Amino acid sequence: MASEEYTQEHERPFDSAKDIFVFGTNDEGRHYAGAAKYAQEHCGAEPGIGVGPTGRAYAIPTMNGWNRLKDEVQHFIEYADQHPEQSFFVTRVGCGLAGYQDNGVAPLFLHAPANCLLPLGWRDLAMLREGLPPSPKVY
Repeated sequence: MASEEYTQEHERPFDSAKDIFVFGTNDEGRHYAGAAKYAQEHCGAEPGIGVGPTGRAYAIPTMNGWNRLKDEVQHFIEYADQHPEQSFFVTRVGCGLAGYQDNGVAPLFLHAPANCLLPLGWRDLAMLREGLPPSPKVY
């Protein structure tokens, strides 16, 4: 997986010098495929760490059920709030191997702070789900 692949999902490409790469993985921290593999190979995500900050990345476990995913996304949002000096490049967490749909996962990130760069359309999906008008801002 090349960083160019993420350019299509975001308003700008991932910048390894400035961004924290937010990816979905398993609890065991076996980063064998998808964004998790990219995080390990290019962002220093450590094998064996499946939750929280690791290298220049942040791991969110996605393979242990919907309620766990919701809890871990909330933990991530709290972490991002506590680190406004950092830029978080959020991938389509849970929408790959875990099998969730964008319109289900995006609303979990509705209250993500401004230092989180979400995939294109996610903030609007989240707002529509909450009955709010989409933002005119381009994501």
